[in-house]
This record gives sequence, C-alpha cells and structure tokens, in this order.
Amino acid sequence: MLAVSRQCDLLGIARSMVYYHPAAPSALDDVLKQRLDERYTAHPFYGSRRMTAVLQREGYAVNRKRVQRLLQELGLQTIYPKVNLSEPHPAHRVYPYLLRDVSIVRPNQVWSSDITYVRLAQGFAYLVAVIDWYSRKVLAFRLSNTLDGAFCRECLDAALAQGQSEIFNTDQGSQFTSVAFTSRLETAGIRISMDGRGRALDNVFVERLWRSVKYEDIYPNGYATLTEARQGLTRYFAFYNEERPHQALKYRTPAEVHADVVPLNQGILVH
Repeated sequence: MLAVSRQCDLLGIARSMVYYHPAAPSALDDVLKQRLDERYTAHPFYGSRRMTAVLQREGYAVNRKRVQRLLQELGLQTIYPKVNLSEPHPAHRVYPYLLRDVSIVRPNQVWSSDITYVRLAQGFAYLVAVIDWYSRKVLAFRLSNTLDGAFCRECLDAALAQGQSEIFNTDQGSQFTSVAFTSRLETAGIRISMDGRGRALDNVFVERLWRSVKYEDIYPNGYATLTEARQGLTRYFAFYNEERPHQALKYRTPAEVHADVVPLNQGILVH
C-alpha cells in the first residue's frame, strides 16, 4: 500500500487536503445572503461597497471582503460594465454575444437562460429558467440545491421538447459553457450567444423575470423546503404565463403573445 504522501504526490494534491473537512456555512451567512438577494433584486446597481454600508446600517458586523464573497457565491453582479468578474471554466469554449442592435420581432427568435438564488427557511436553492425574449414566456424551469450543471441541462431539454429558437443566450457560467450543454444547442442547429463578462444587462429580460418572481412569489411565500418551493413556483409560472398581463406586451399574457402570429409591435431592439 502506498504511503499517504506518495498518493498525494501522484494525485497532485497537498497532503493537508486529505485531512481537511470544510466548515458548514454559518447561520449568519444564510441571513446575509437573504438580505443581499433582497437588496440586489430591488437595487441591482448597488456595488459591494454600498451593500456593505447598507448591511452595517442594519446592524450586521460585516466587512466588504465578506460581502464580496457572498455576492460571488450568489452569482450576483452589479449592473454596470466592468471586467474580470466571473471567470468561465478554463476548458470550456466561450461564444460571442450575437444580440447587440438586433431587433426581436417574433417568438422563438431568441431564448435565454439564467440562474438565480432562492432563499428557503433554512439554506437556499438555485432556480434556472428558459424564457422567450419576444413573448416573455417561461418555457421551462428547474430548481436545485446545488449548482451542478445537470439541472440546467434538464431545463434546456424541457424547453427543447416544445420547439426551439434561432439563438440561445446565456452568461459565461460553467453550467452553460459546458460541452454537455452547448452540444445540445449545436445538435439542434441553434446559434449560441453569451453575455460579455460584467454585462448583466445583456440578459435583461431574465433579470426582469427574476425581479417579478421574487417580489410576487418567493418573498411573500417564504418557502421552507425545496419541495414547497418547487410546487409554489410551478403554480406561479403557470399564472405568469397564462394569466398575468404584461405592460410591455400591451397587457396581454406571455402565452397569448407566444402563440399569436400577429406581430405585437415593430420589434424589440436590443442594445
């Protein structure tokens, strides 16, 4: 039997990692994440300095370094152009952004996907959805307690079972840049577009969806468990698609606009 030190050498890891046991997340971190998520949803232009000041004014003993770490864990970016924030997986291909100055004039022209944080009574989960940019219809969603890419692929498969878009847009997160995800799009003949780093507004329609979901469903209901959240979000997205009128859709529902061959307007110009 090889000595532990030799096994570590062969695996290319430090011997100390063999004996390392990660600490459980603190209860305070969960509370801070909830407050950061609420503040970000209301004021997505707040940077880490302002977020730190807000939390300190609320009585939390936090510094900017901790706030930056928690924002990174939540995948939250301040909405203004900046560089070198979230790095894609180094082995994954990053595709160019294809939608600048493009007019969105029909359903299934552009779909996009994104992940957001969902607070629970104890802990948190991650929500991914696929949305049609023209109609704002939520084509599929999945909820997970980890950021493993499998739940994103399941969501994509559920959307593709209903049809397909011409272009599919995401951020540069590893869940979306993985070959397992992009190969599904390429096989279907869908062009892949990815946001520029630090440009949260490149996926603005999903950002607006998250604001509606959180203020209209997640925050008021305060789901205790993943199962409760999944059941509640299933009801909410059915309401969002079929019953909730959208001002931007001339007070029609996403489902109506998605199914209608009559143009809604002259198109949505993406900048």
